[in-house]
Amino acid sequence: MEYFLEPRDLVRLANARKEEYAAADPFPHVVIDDFLSPAQVDEILADFPPSDASFWTNYHHPTTIKQDTTPDMLAEMRLPPSIRNWMWQLNSVPILAFLTTLTGIRGLLPDPYLFGGSLHQIPPGGLLKIHADFNFHQLTGLRRRLNMLIYLNHDWAPSYGGDLELWDCEMTQCVQRIAPLAGRCVIFNTDATSYHGHPEPLRCPPDRTRKSIALYYYTIDPDHDPRGRIRNTTRRRRPGETY
Repeated sequence: MEYFLEPRDLVRLANARKEEYAAADPFPHVVIDDFLSPAQVDEILADFPPSDASFWTNYHHPTTIKQDTTPDMLAEMRLPPSIRNWMWQLNSVPILAFLTTLTGIRGLLPDPYLFGGSLHQIPPGGLLKIHADFNFHQLTGLRRRLNMLIYLNHDWAPSYGGDLELWDCEMTQCVQRIAPLAGRCVIFNTDATSYHGHPEPLRCPPDRTRKSIALYYYTIDPDHDPRGRIRNTTRRRRPGETY
């Protein structure tokens, strides 16, 4: 299998940025520019569904104006093939090893159901008010630990807005603003106080949208971790067997 992201480069990157990740304010995170090359971004954009496609689920209420994909058992199969291949790679062992080294969180698991993840798109005037994410996967029961956001917006002007905002745990101030630039990857811990979003309406031209890929990663809930009760395989002899 040919990896779109070279595993050895990912390991080097994780080791180079892990101390920065742990020390980041207001909660552990990192911003990685050029995580995807311009050519890789263009490959994804070539098959990115337009805003009027039936592919999308539309949200329009005071806290959320956006498009994403409603999770179901066949969510992955509704993706264009090239984007589906990217989702497989971003849920692969090399990415899990990269994230483990970067964050120090062991036992990370991907989400093949793409529950709440996959493609996201914000239209002009859209927004996502500051929030902390859901904590347990509704299908697997796993605990959500990390978000990975990859932006796909070439030539994104500051006047368009759409910056990802990271707020302190007391919700007194925005500590970080991160522009959604093409190829940029943002990874951060998600818990009860990892407040983030882009709360101001998007000001991009009518023919533009804010496009991204969102992936979420999980572990067994530490408070209900069954590994202390693990047993080995139990083999039994049938009548007459001596081994």
